[in-house]
Amino acid sequence: MTVRAPAPGELEPIETASRDEVQALQIERLRWSLAHAYENVPHYRQAFDAKGVHPNDLKSLDDLRHFPFTTKADLRANYPFGMFAVPREQVARVHASSGTTGKPTVVGYTLQDIDTWATLVARSIRASGGRAGDIVHVAYGYGLFTGGLGAHYGAEKLGCTVIPMSGGQTEKQVQLIQDFKPDIIMVTPSYMQVIVEEFQRQGLDPAASSLKVGIFGAEPWTEAMRAEIEAKAGIDAVDIYGLSEVIGPGVANECIEAKDGPVIWEDHFYPEIIDPETGEVLPDGEEGELVFTSLTKQAMPIVRYRTRDLTRLLPPTARSFRRMGKIVGRSDDMLIIRGVNLFPMQVEEIVLSHEHLSGQYQIQVSRDGTLDEMSVRCELQPGASTAPADVDSVAEWVRHRIKTLIGVSASVDVLPPDSIERTLTGKARRVFDMRKR
Repeated sequence: MTVRAPAPGELEPIETASRDEVQALQIERLRWSLAHAYENVPHYRQAFDAKGVHPNDLKSLDDLRHFPFTTKADLRANYPFGMFAVPREQVARVHASSGTTGKPTVVGYTLQDIDTWATLVARSIRASGGRAGDIVHVAYGYGLFTGGLGAHYGAEKLGCTVIPMSGGQTEKQVQLIQDFKPDIIMVTPSYMQVIVEEFQRQGLDPAASSLKVGIFGAEPWTEAMRAEIEAKAGIDAVDIYGLSEVIGPGVANECIEAKDGPVIWEDHFYPEIIDPETGEVLPDGEEGELVFTSLTKQAMPIVRYRTRDLTRLLPPTARSFRRMGKIVGRSDDMLIIRGVNLFPMQVEEIVLSHEHLSGQYQIQVSRDGTLDEMSVRCELQPGASTAPADVDSVAEWVRHRIKTLIGVSASVDVLPPDSIERTLTGKARRVFDMRKR
């Protein structure tokens, strides 16, 4: 793997600015964004008034803590266009979440918003090692989901050649990678695992493909998964972060020369970390829930949006902006099993650390009377021994690690290769909580 770090002249001036310069820009843009939201969105006017704050009260960045939070419930309550700050006729595009747990959350963009978004995704691809003239294979889903079109417009903005493949049709994914020889793939990490498996199923070595960089996002993933994908695919795996409510992919991105956590593009999004229980703002370095306020969005400004993602803010390294730590989970997907807090990614780390297991796994939680029961399904790598004694040994190893490292007793089923259903589009479903039924 060859790291393609940018030359100094390839960076925007703000990417190498001093912290004082960054913060001066932030407060100027934050004052505009709060006023824009208050003056043009009835929800924000009511929420600000109820909290007893006004945009003019913002004298420093620290004053943002006095303003109200925005949640997904607020967006759903104003479905479909109630959070827009410009007339609907000025909205050039609409995206929306899947709405699997209720009404979808709708987001809108002016033409300027779309250009800003494309610019930030272009910056993200460049931070990942991409350059004008590269071929970018986009395997994120297109449509209302922001991933596909966000990646597409950003790659074009950078001057790349785009293959708009979308998700699914895994055999064709491999065929086009073989035939078109892209330099970069943009896809969820769980679907990249599926593509790697399809290479191997066809008798091809994924590490021998033309791909040099994978830009992976749309779901949390661990350092163990990064190591596995890089080893099998022979690429640099780089983390991109975003969510549709804030803008889409391109809110933050790792720099390939450091790979030490996504750099938040702080000239457009102001981050905070809060205690998920009290809402208190936590200092940099402490783990909590990530909150974002947009600084430049026209159609749909967002004020202190609670992402539910659990992480921490880290000091700048490769750029002048702060970084995010790896997402350790979501405050709303934490499992409580017999009084123990567990995040699915803890199980992922354990499964991926065994050389005979693939990265595929599922967690099933049920309740027998008053007691919670957890079972983990994982599967062997192709070529691993399926002798009963060897399978039992692997299962016992996983059981012991879960009990030792997480503190939960679990039953473990180690299955033959390809036993667990793959997610061919979107995010992999890892948890099946039968207690909610």
